[in-house]
Amino acid sequence: MHHLALSAILLKCDKHPEGISVVLGLFLATALSFLQGLVLLAGYISNNAFPRPLSKEDEAIYLRRLDEGDEEARNILIEHNLRLVAHIIKKFDGVGEDPDDLISIGTIGLIKAINTFNTDKGTKLATYAARCIENEILMSRSIGKMW
Repeated sequence: MHHLALSAILLKCDKHPEGISVVLGLFLATALSFLQGLVLLAGYISNNAFPRPLSKEDEAIYLRRLDEGDEEARNILIEHNLRLVAHIIKKFDGVGEDPDDLISIGTIGLIKAINTFNTDKGTKLATYAARCIENEILMSRSIGKMW
């Protein structure tokens, strides 16, 4: 499915060559950000040294900054919630999934959670993120069974 979307974008870019560099630049920036997150997570897991969870007050500050478009706040929220990914992937231990794949997929779920979290709903970030992480893993597993 992702290959089809990428193919459609690239076909469109063939007609507009300047668009190729824009799309490629966005893709590379996103991929680099994701890989940096994975390296960070792998380091935390191997050393069992995750950053401490944010206090309620600090989390509220960073969520407010995130609402204002602050990229640093987004990264801090992701970094300080990585232990949640490690905790949730333990539920899938022994079900035949590669732990590195689970970490990657769980991190995608965490990033999606941070990007879509709405403070007005009255839900805690950790509760929402845990559900997003688990759903991302379950969705990935069900897609994998289809192929």
